[in-house]
Amino acid sequence: MLLAAAQLAPGIALGQEPPQPVVNLQFNFSDPGARSLGFGGSFIGLADDATAAFANPAGLVQLGRPEVSIEGRRTSYSTPYTERGRVEGEPSGFGIDNTVGLRTARSDDEVSGLSFLSVAYPRGKWSWAFFRHQLADFELLSETQGLFGGGTDCCQQRFFDYRTRNDFDFVNYGLAGAYRVTETLSLGLGVTYLDASLLATTNVYGIDDDTVEAIFGLNSYLPERSIYREVVTIEDTDWVLTGGFLWTVSRGWKIGGVYRQGPQVEVDTVLVAGALIDFGVPPGEEVARSPRARVEFPSFLGLGVVYRAPGDRLTISCQWDRIEYANIPESLGAGDLTVDDADEFRVGGEYVFRRPKTMVALRVGAWLDPDHQLRAIVEDPLTRALAPPGKDEMHYAAGIGVAFNRFQIDFGVDLSDRVDTASISAIYSF
Repeated sequence: MLLAAAQLAPGIALGQEPPQPVVNLQFNFSDPGARSLGFGGSFIGLADDATAAFANPAGLVQLGRPEVSIEGRRTSYSTPYTERGRVEGEPSGFGIDNTVGLRTARSDDEVSGLSFLSVAYPRGKWSWAFFRHQLADFELLSETQGLFGGGTDCCQQRFFDYRTRNDFDFVNYGLAGAYRVTETLSLGLGVTYLDASLLATTNVYGIDDDTVEAIFGLNSYLPERSIYREVVTIEDTDWVLTGGFLWTVSRGWKIGGVYRQGPQVEVDTVLVAGALIDFGVPPGEEVARSPRARVEFPSFLGLGVVYRAPGDRLTISCQWDRIEYANIPESLGAGDLTVDDADEFRVGGEYVFRRPKTMVALRVGAWLDPDHQLRAIVEDPLTRALAPPGKDEMHYAAGIGVAFNRFQIDFGVDLSDRVDTASISAIYSF
């Protein structure tokens, strides 16, 4: 039926297969807290405040007093997607079929709110903490229309047009504990309850009418020209574990490590009838439902090394993170899409100016965010156009902090081409 709907004008094919939606997601694998953000996210080897409850629970034993930590973040996303252009062949020059190759647009979104909250309580060789962490809060809106194929000497082929909306929200609630094994070694364990929510909707449309002008013109996304709507939903929870260690190698040198289990949640996919084709049910009614699948989100492995100069004024932190993004398509059996696991490299530094009643810290950092965009691994030109490879991206960070006897406030920013983050956090010890 979908193939029949593609033949909407004599002598000109309007598509062979409907485009398959690609759910673009953005996770936040940087550790919480404005101080960590100023370090470029290189915090596993430090983990010396209440944010260690998530970053590296083994670091909680470094706290001398109970602490409360709170953070607010504002993140701006600029997510690229394929807008229009040539899937294959040369442009005809008619209407919007005038682009050589593919044209990319961006979906801009800003979110802000409570990013992290924790209460940490040290007691002897043990330390405990409760925390809430916003792992992901992301929205994407995109319109892809005017993808053409075919040659210029015969038939032009226009694929279906579509609108996509992704709303993605993951929140962690956790309990973390740490034990000081020796004076130089501590171990930590965290148990996290994940509340996951995803609504990804792809609306597929035919052109406005059966004229040649409409074939090479902009789509008005008329309700009566809707073909179908695919809805991908996640409303699920999971329990995950985090383990970490912190080892003081010698005076001034520390090594920390963390493994964070990837959550697994169920995903539901439904096909809803549009108005252009008679699916045997009224428009807006369910046509088909895929069997529930269980998707595994990325696991995280991190290793950090910290050097603190004599006098404790200068601190340098380096970190390597391994993000197992390939878990996502592999767990779903998506044979036409893949994504590489990513190796993130982070480095940051802090210099402290000491005053009689306060300390002021200046921080800078940078880190490499490798390409982890879902990309096509099949020869089909349409799939390759809708799921092209991404690119590596550098992030640059800076921050400032002021610490008093029992209160500390920090500001941090992390800037890149696609994601900008600003953070303010506070820690109170009692």
